[in-house]
Amino acid sequence: MTPGRRGKTARVRWWRLRRNPLRRRSYLVEAWLLLAASVLAVLAAVGTGAWTALAVERHIDALRAGRHPVSAVLTEDAVRTVGTADGSDSYRATVRWTAADGTRHTGLAHVDSGSRAGTTTHVWLDAQGRLVPTPATATQARIEGAVLGVWAAAGAAGTVLLVGRALSGRLERRRLDQWDADWARVGPQWGHKTG
Repeated sequence: MTPGRRGKTARVRWWRLRRNPLRRRSYLVEAWLLLAASVLAVLAAVGTGAWTALAVERHIDALRAGRHPVSAVLTEDAVRTVGTADGSDSYRATVRWTAADGTRHTGLAHVDSGSRAGTTTHVWLDAQGRLVPTPATATQARIEGAVLGVWAAAGAAGTVLLVGRALSGRLERRRLDQWDADWARVGPQWGHKTG
C-alpha cells in the first residue's frame, strides 16, 4: 500500500508479483494460484453452463419426440381442481380416445376451462399409449436450458473460486506461522523488551 491523494492509502496492484526483499515465495505461489483459480472459474462456468444448457434442451427434445397428440372427446364437464402459481385455474376431465390399433381408452387429462362433455380436445400420449402432460415447446426448452445453464455455471465458478480461496487461506496461515517462527528466532537478539 502506498499513500495516495488526500492521505488515503492507495491499493498497489500485482504486489505479490513484484520484487521485494521481504516477499516470500508463498506470495508468488499465492499470486499464481489466484490467477489460475480465476481462469479456471471462467472456463468451468462457460463449459459447465453450455454443457448443461445443451443437455437440458436435448432431454426435453427427446421427451417431445417420444410423445404424440391424439384427438379425444370429453366424457364429462371440466371440473376446476386447483389454482396454479400463475393465477390461472387447472381443469381436469375424463376423456376418451381411440388408439392406433383401434382400441378405445379413457383417462383423466388437463383440459381448457369451461369444456363440456362431448367437446373435442387434444391429449398427449407416450410411446406406450399412456396419457402424459403436454411437452415443452422448443422455445420453452431453450429457456429452461438457459436458466439451468446459468445456475450450473454459477455453481461451477463458485466452487472453483471457493477452492482457490481456501488454498489461499491455507498459504496465509502457513505464512503467518513462518513469521511467528522468524520473530521467535530474531526477537531475543534485539535485547530486552521495554514496557
